[in-house]
Amino acid sequence: MRGTGVSILLAVVTFGIYQYVYFFQVHEEMKVHTGQGIGGGLALLLTFLVGICMPYLTAHEIGEMYKRRGEQPPVSAITGLWYFPGIFILVGPLVWFVKTNGALNRYWESQGVTRS
Repeated sequence: MRGTGVSILLAVVTFGIYQYVYFFQVHEEMKVHTGQGIGGGLALLLTFLVGICMPYLTAHEIGEMYKRRGEQPPVSAITGLWYFPGIFILVGPLVWFVKTNGALNRYWESQGVTRS
């Protein structure tokens, strides 16, 4: 679980480098947990090559974890639209991150994971 505010602060302080760490860790954890998805290595490669696809892919994979449990997903690939073209309203990427990271944290909480 990652604090949303701390993650945003780390992204700003590291001039965006933390996003690579974030996408790698999140996708690796989801792959280990579900046995499905792209995993950390491919997520890192995609972030370098076509980073604009990551908000869509990340939200989609989080939504799929909810679906596998028979629940309504709080986020989906469509949530990525907050990131792009939402970047043109400046706060779009923040809305995307709050929604997506919040959904992921709620999922992990339901699995008994606690913040460290």
